[in-house]
Amino acid sequence: MSSHHIVRDDQEPALIIANGAACDPELLGQLLEWSPLVVVLDSAMERVIELGIKVDVLLGDFDRGFDPEIYKTSQFPIEIVHTPDQDKTDLEKAFDYLIERKIPAVNVVWATGRRADHTITNLTNIVRYRNLLKIVILDDHSKIFLLPNKFEKWYTANTPISLIPIGVVNGISSANLKYALKNDTLTMGYRTGSSNSVSQDGIVTITHSDGDLLLMECFD
Repeated sequence: MSSHHIVRDDQEPALIIANGAACDPELLGQLLEWSPLVVVLDSAMERVIELGIKVDVLLGDFDRGFDPEIYKTSQFPIEIVHTPDQDKTDLEKAFDYLIERKIPAVNVVWATGRRADHTITNLTNIVRYRNLLKIVILDDHSKIFLLPNKFEKWYTANTPISLIPIGVVNGISSANLKYALKNDTLTMGYRTGSSNSVSQDGIVTITHSDGDLLLMECFD
């Protein structure tokens, strides 16, 4: 594991390390290498230190006797951000911090797995940051992000793709997916677009008229 990151350009996505299931060290190393800013939530700090990762920002409510001061020397220069607001999760507060710093994009790891309530909350809460911050959540099995009203990307044939509505999403149409959508409606808990796939090498197009739609690029 690389102990530091080499890119210092705020045009690259920042990296947030949450406290869910760990991802593959190779994935984490790739993200660290290209991240201009590494933000760690307080609940994950000890796990991150054990991996020898250099932390730029330590953020959280610092409850349960957590003492951020002990990292000031070993992680110098580290910014310590106390966020006591209990109406938001620490991950949401990390998003707010990046928006305040005018950082346009962020990758998030360790935000899935472990507790199901944390996973569901982390995935669904990103919709409120539409137009404020480009958020991508990654783990060993998927890459998850919120779709604009028109999305186009090149994929290889048979790439697994799932479309997950947050609430109700209307007017969904697709091109180059095995199970085509034509002005369809997806509703969380009733009908989703899980376990679709790319028909052939080429551009996949997905459009929708209104609502919040997550795309999951899946790696079986």
